[in-house]
Amino acid sequence: MLAAARACTLCAAHLPLGPLPVLRAAATARLLIIGQAPGTKVHATGIPWNDASGDRLRQWLGLDRDTFYDEARVAIVPMGFCYPGRDAKGGDKPPRPECAPLWHPRLLPLLPDVALTLLIGRYAQARYLGERAGPTVDATVRAWRDHAPACLPLPHPSWRNTAWLKANSWFEAELVPALPRRVAEVLGRSGG
Repeated sequence: MLAAARACTLCAAHLPLGPLPVLRAAATARLLIIGQAPGTKVHATGIPWNDASGDRLRQWLGLDRDTFYDEARVAIVPMGFCYPGRDAKGGDKPPRPECAPLWHPRLLPLLPDVALTLLIGRYAQARYLGERAGPTVDATVRAWRDHAPACLPLPHPSWRNTAWLKANSWFEAELVPALPRRVAEVLGRSGG
């Protein structure tokens, strides 16, 4: 199934850099990360979260690169597998709407050992929390305890959210310290 997903060209006509599905998974994964879609740096390397956002995310999770990229332990299955292009404001476009409905129902059931799912950004939160998601990412992330321990909603770790992070000091005071502890528990590591 991973080979089929990585060979997908369904949205090719809509992708400015062409299709390059970027995802990682194994049936033994305990942590599932569902983000938005790859950016240009990730598209260039084919490695998920291989950019400054990934550095910040790994810091939040208390994971080094080797552990983060160990697909036997960490699955990375974004809402959109390919870089969607730029929007009018200079940010990335939303994930392609065809991707998650086509691939997630096929891939996620093949991850039976997942004990923690991180929902990063509004697209993942809306799809997987449904009516339990708040009206905004802010509201959803503030209610993180309502979704724990199996699921944790997070803001995107992009530099574009630096102002939000500064304005919401509770995030780094409350949720960020809880993340590495929960991740370590799920991955069977001591420390955090």
